[in-house]
Amino acid sequence: MGVTPAPAFEQAAGTAEAAGYDAGPAEAAQYDTPAGYEHEPAGAGFEQPREAAGGYGREHEPAAGYRGEHQSAAPYGQESASAGYPAPPPVPAFGSAPPAHAPTVPAPPRPYEPTERDTPLVPADYTPTARDLPVLGDPAETAGERPERPGPLYVVGDVHGYLDELLAALAERGLVDGEGHWAAGSARLWFLGDFTDRGPDGIGVIELVMQLSAEAAAAGGYCRALMGNHELLLLGAHRFGDTPVNSAGGTASFLAAWRLNGGQPSDMERLEDRHLTWISRLDAAHLTDGHLLMHSDTTAYLDYGSSIEEMNDAITGVLQRNDADECWDLFRKLTKRFAYRGDDGPQAAREILGVYGGQRVVHGHSPIPYLLGEAGGEVPQDSGERGYAVSGPMVYADSLAVAMDGGVTMEGRLLVAQLPLIG
Repeated sequence: MGVTPAPAFEQAAGTAEAAGYDAGPAEAAQYDTPAGYEHEPAGAGFEQPREAAGGYGREHEPAAGYRGEHQSAAPYGQESASAGYPAPPPVPAFGSAPPAHAPTVPAPPRPYEPTERDTPLVPADYTPTARDLPVLGDPAETAGERPERPGPLYVVGDVHGYLDELLAALAERGLVDGEGHWAAGSARLWFLGDFTDRGPDGIGVIELVMQLSAEAAAAGGYCRALMGNHELLLLGAHRFGDTPVNSAGGTASFLAAWRLNGGQPSDMERLEDRHLTWISRLDAAHLTDGHLLMHSDTTAYLDYGSSIEEMNDAITGVLQRNDADECWDLFRKLTKRFAYRGDDGPQAAREILGVYGGQRVVHGHSPIPYLLGEAGGEVPQDSGERGYAVSGPMVYADSLAVAMDGGVTMEGRLLVAQLPLIG
């Protein structure tokens, strides 16, 4: 790749009819059945059939529910008298009080006749199957307002200025097109930090991440980034320069540490205020889909808060206060590594997961060859050391941790992976 490998470690440490109609007193008097009257009308509204010629049909009782045609006009009560029935009581005048002896008995309800609307739509013994059951949702949401499922989740390990390798890895996953523009729709992409130093174009990497963040948001996805220790180093070198800071190794400065750990003069020359503002607002960790995303494989994050929100706010506060010693202490802590390696690694992973949540820590920072013990703790700048075979992310610490730094600065591989890891 034409770039000399640099140190891999930082060396700064219903109706009324159906229910039974209650007639009022005046109405009930019209329907009271007198003594000896044996034929019950079919209900309110029943009319006697028209009499046939010669008296035919006078003894015939109509079927229940039968509605005859209107009889010829005759004084009220004469029909009953001619048939041998006692005459009904006279009709009281409109508005007069009912007779004192008239009991208020409700008129008999008409027999219920089911209509088409009442007919069952399915057999009585029908049992719905799972396929027939409705899909229930929030009744307050219309179909167009229901939230869509989030897109697939991807993470990117340490980039360290290797812009061409980053573009190739993103294109291989279908996240960008041939011109480096967002092509993944609703996908979610997280960078785990360390955009600059060691490689040739750290500012170009930052520019690309900022561009993809805007393009992904417009497409319904997102592209976001976390703070790496090299972002802290670049900020410190720009802000404090050679200002001495308290260091366990003696007098030190951000600028000296930046140069020692692969700082590129071309990055410092191209650094603009908008880059500095973007870097200083990055979160240090994020929890998504059960994955605790952070840059460094250290538990030192716990020194800054007992929740992700508290910790992120505390680290942002350090950078805003702009105190050189306080910023140096933050850089030193987030430069620690290897917390999840070895016999005590699983317990350390459980500790930080227990505080911040999630089922797995996903980190960058420590190159996989070092975690595997395939390389020493330091790579001399002038060595001819050649690439290590890194096939993908490394799952370790009883499957509680995932390492994403493929060692691109060691001629390894720049890793882009979809979570959760399959296989």
